[in-house]
Amino acid sequence: MKFWKPADKDRAAFEHARRITAYYSKSFYFSARMLPSEQRWATYALYGFCRHCDNLIDTPRQRTQTDLLREIQFVAEELRIAYNTGESEHPVIRAFILVAKSYGIPIAYPLDLLKGVAMDIQRTRYKTFDDLFLFCYRAAAVVGLMMTHILGYKDDRAFDYAKQLGIAMQLTNILRDVKEDKEMGRIYLPQTDLVRFGVSEQDILEEKMTPRLKTLIKFQVERADHYYAEAISGISLLNTDSQYAIYSAAKIYRGILRKIETRDYNPFLGRVFVPSIEKIGILLHEGLRMKLLSAQEKLFPIHSGITNK
Repeated sequence: MKFWKPADKDRAAFEHARRITAYYSKSFYFSARMLPSEQRWATYALYGFCRHCDNLIDTPRQRTQTDLLREIQFVAEELRIAYNTGESEHPVIRAFILVAKSYGIPIAYPLDLLKGVAMDIQRTRYKTFDDLFLFCYRAAAVVGLMMTHILGYKDDRAFDYAKQLGIAMQLTNILRDVKEDKEMGRIYLPQTDLVRFGVSEQDILEEKMTPRLKTLIKFQVERADHYYAEAISGISLLNTDSQYAIYSAAKIYRGILRKIETRDYNPFLGRVFVPSIEKIGILLHEGLRMKLLSAQEKLFPIHSGITNK
């Protein structure tokens, strides 16, 4: 299946989404290229929409908080209309709505994403982890839920694991971007955790790398690792031809935590990343592992009675 016909302007919308993905997230683009063609282009469309929503507040512009909230509301209203009509002239919603309709993505998910964007405008602190969890759900877990519709699944429990992976990835973003976020006036680390470990907001704002802050960051890394461990065990519930990309994406993103560890948990030394050579190594390793699993399944088939969706 293709989402466009030759010379169709829908193709331009999908190509625009692909370019957004390649520009803003090399890790996501790297992993998406491992998917079958239809799922790959659908993933670009989804990421393009999500990135557009994030950029409403992440791109510096001369707009007030009221202006930004109105802009978010405009996107939400255009999205509702697109779900009703199946089309849009908005450059990123045009591709996204074709994917959403094709894969049955509920409108609640992208609307929750927009609520997360609005939340990020209105809040710069989170009192408890439960408060932060809601933000992580809206900012990232709903993306995992939408991706599950695109990737296909063998069991409804796949959605629970997708949510866990989204939480893990957002917690990783928060740990990676402590320095950048504090420079924009945001501290995502829960205030109750700061109190628990004896860290003050001033320690973070002034980049005081104390032993207590190291212990706090180490705790947050372990928390994110827990969510990865929970999520990875459920990737096998996805359709087989999609598992490779998600295993790879999870390992690449989890690798950011390992880079934080090698810096002795200091979040002020600049943004960490997984080098391309390591990403290639992960892809090769996962590709070989999936081929071995596929060969084993052919030799020793297991009839589970679960129907692919």
